[in-house]
Amino acid sequence: MAAVRARSALLTGSNRGIGLELELRDLASRHPNLVLVKLDVADPSAIVDAAKVVEGKLNGAGLNLLINNAGIFTPVSLETVDSEEMIRSYKTNAVGPLLMAQAFLPLLKKAAQDSKEKGLSCNKAAIINISAILGSIKKTPEFYFKPVISYRCSKAALNMLTRCQALTYGEAGILCVALHPGWVKTDMGTQEADLTVDRSVQGLLSVLPILSEKHNGMLLNWEGKAIPW
Repeated sequence: MAAVRARSALLTGSNRGIGLELELRDLASRHPNLVLVKLDVADPSAIVDAAKVVEGKLNGAGLNLLINNAGIFTPVSLETVDSEEMIRSYKTNAVGPLLMAQAFLPLLKKAAQDSKEKGLSCNKAAIINISAILGSIKKTPEFYFKPVISYRCSKAALNMLTRCQALTYGEAGILCVALHPGWVKTDMGTQEADLTVDRSVQGLLSVLPILSEKHNGMLLNWEGKAIPW
């Protein structure tokens, strides 16, 4: 299986589930200079502070890969969801990735400028937003057995953000893609899920190296298959 040759990568939400597995199994195994950074993506000031820490650790180099993996999931329906829950989900699942990209954009641009890679790729500079098929408007009737309204709406917003980032940041050499990791057996996905963390992670790691400009702004699943908006 091909591997991403990024010199540096930042993964949010790595304290459990898919994020922890990705970090421990991929980054830590190939990058001995792994650094843990305290970060709450729902806190704008924490994001700014983290960007300063990362910039210092990179010692003048750029950031090749930003994976916005942090997210929250609450099993609420149209009848039970309230404004506080909607806002909380949007802050973490959509606004967080927006602010992360803004804060780390200078480092991503530097990585793109310094890279000898042609086109767009995760080896050069990329923003990967971990989204969900539940954010697909077209697929909603097929997967509505779990209403999870706040999660669905916030992930749909993340998908739109990804599309806008691709149109904007692609000009600076930064690839922007949304990935659906599948329904995974984690605290968020519950044990009813049909995918183990290991299988999902292996799938994601096999997709990252093949991403290119033709995938810019797309929503793909953990097997690299396109998901309609």
